[in-house]
Amino acid sequence: QVQLVESGGGLVQAGGSLRLSCAASGRTFNSYAMGWFRQAPGKERDFVAGINWIGTGTYYSDSVKGRFTISRDNAKNTVYLQMNSLKPEDTAAYYCAASRRGLTIPRGPGEYDYWGQGTQVTVSS
Repeated sequence: QVQLVESGGGLVQAGGSLRLSCAASGRTFNSYAMGWFRQAPGKERDFVAGINWIGTGTYYSDSVKGRFTISRDNAKNTVYLQMNSLKPEDTAAYYCAASRRGLTIPRGPGEYDYWGQGTQVTVSS
């Protein structure tokens, strides 16, 4: 069992930065691939970024590539999402998720086994 708690969301102006954190409980955190998803009102939950269990592989959606960076610290059971050059269209609830498919970087929500409660990111123009 893995429990995930996100933090770091908030209100920021366009062009600004935020860093999201996702703290995980459970002894097997370092065997899970981790992902960040986001969901705007009335829209589907979309993949944003993912990282494999050891942190050697990452993958980003086209909409955030070059602006967002995912990383993890297995010693701290934490995964991060550094978000730079934020745009109003980045406004959404952001969720972290854990997948038992640790060697890969799953991109579909159905491939993840555990989810956090989400943290709101609002980017004003």
